[in-house]
Amino acid sequence: MKHLRLGVNIDHVATIRNARGGVHPDPLRAAKMAEEAGADGITAHLREDRRHIADGDITKLAANLSIPLNFEMAATQEMLDIALMHTPHAACLVPEKREERTTEGGLDVVGSKDALAYYVSSLRSKNIRVSLFIEPDAKQLEAAADLGADIVEFHVGPFCDAVSGDKQAAELKRIQQGAEVAEKLGIECHCGHGLTYDTVAPIAQIPTVVELNIGHFLIGEAIFSGLVPAIQKMRHLMDEARAQIPEA
Repeated sequence: MKHLRLGVNIDHVATIRNARGGVHPDPLRAAKMAEEAGADGITAHLREDRRHIADGDITKLAANLSIPLNFEMAATQEMLDIALMHTPHAACLVPEKREERTTEGGLDVVGSKDALAYYVSSLRSKNIRVSLFIEPDAKQLEAAADLGADIVEFHVGPFCDAVSGDKQAAELKRIQQGAEVAEKLGIECHCGHGLTYDTVAPIAQIPTVVELNIGHFLIGEAIFSGLVPAIQKMRHLMDEARAQIPEA
């Protein structure tokens, strides 16, 4: 069974740093530790309000990482200019509202297709892989394919947050069906937002999902166990779940 990649989002290392100012803890140090622990890539979201990751963090990450950098960004000219300057491995376009605590829901690719086309083509012109953060919906997937996106990342928060077994089963089915559509369209499928030790296995067992991006939970868990052990445990749970997929 194909290796399931783990992308570690280090945004909230910067959140802790910014709560007091100064330089500690250092997101680059966290990224290096994540690599040591088995991460396949690093994700960092540079928000318009710079509430966590700062411009200097992106500069240091782009210059010093030996594993791929996934640059999360809103579809704005400012963020596009920064992405084109640093040419990360991938750029994930996400919806962004100033008042939200974290990214809420996926992009409406269907409704903003014309506006997004400029950003997708500009990024791809610099050989930056383009990911769109969306809901696992067939119409959104088809619109992403029409734009030439390389990747879609499904917002799996509703699955992770479901309080009833029926609700969780319904959300899981939606993700599974979306992953099947993505494969048929030739788009790489990732999942992220809200995954924990308790919710990662069912998502990891979807054979056409290629990568999971996990951040807030791991940074929180690191307070109790340390960052490397927290990531190693997640890596183990992902690998264990992946190994249970029957061979085709």
